[in-house]
Amino acid sequence: MIDQILIVMGITFLVMVSPGPDMIIVMRNTIIAGRSAGTQTSLGVLAGNLVHISYCVVGIGWLISQSILAFSLVKYAGAAYLIYLGIVSFRSSGTTLDVRNANSQPSGRTWFLQGFINNILNPKGTLFYLGVFTMVITPKTTAAMTLVLIACMMLVSASFWLFFVYTLDRPIIRGSIERFQQAVSKAFGVLLMSLGLRVALMDR
Repeated sequence: MIDQILIVMGITFLVMVSPGPDMIIVMRNTIIAGRSAGTQTSLGVLAGNLVHISYCVVGIGWLISQSILAFSLVKYAGAAYLIYLGIVSFRSSGTTLDVRNANSQPSGRTWFLQGFINNILNPKGTLFYLGVFTMVITPKTTAAMTLVLIACMMLVSASFWLFFVYTLDRPIIRGSIERFQQAVSKAFGVLLMSLGLRVALMDR
C-alpha cells in the first residue's frame, strides 16, 4: 500500500513539474491577472483531472487511446484551443492590464473554464492517467485503495498549483514581469501556439 502511494505521488509530482499546456495557461493567467485568476485556472485544471480519472476508472480512457478517430478528435481540438489562446494572448500584448482593477478583468468562471477546457482537451492527460491506471491502479486494487491513490494524486497536484501560483504572484516577481508586460504577453502567445502545433503533431 505504501509503495503504491509513493509511486503514484512521485509520478504525479514529476508530471506536474514538467512544463506543458496546463503550466503555461496557469502561469499566463497568474501573471496577467493576479493570484485569483491563477487559482481559478488551477481549480479548472484540477476539475479536468477528475474527469480524466473518472473515465479511466470506467475504461473509457483505454477506448480513447485505442481509437484513432477518438484520439485524433481530442488531439486536434486541444491543439486548436491552445492556438486560439495563443492568438488571444499575442493580440492582447498591446493592452496594459491592471490586476487591481477587477472590473477590467474576466470573471472567475472564465479563468476556471480556460483551465478546465485546456486540461480536458490535452491528450497527454488521457495518456498519463491511463498509464497510472494500467501500471499502479489495476483491477486487483480495491475500491478503497483506489480512492486513496486518487486522493494522493489530487493532493500533490493541488499543492503544486498553490505553491506555483503564490510564487508567481510574489511582489518581486510580479514587479519584474510587469515591466516587460507586452513582451511577456507576446512570448506566452508564441509559446501557446507552439504547444498547439506540437500537440497536433504528437503521436499516441
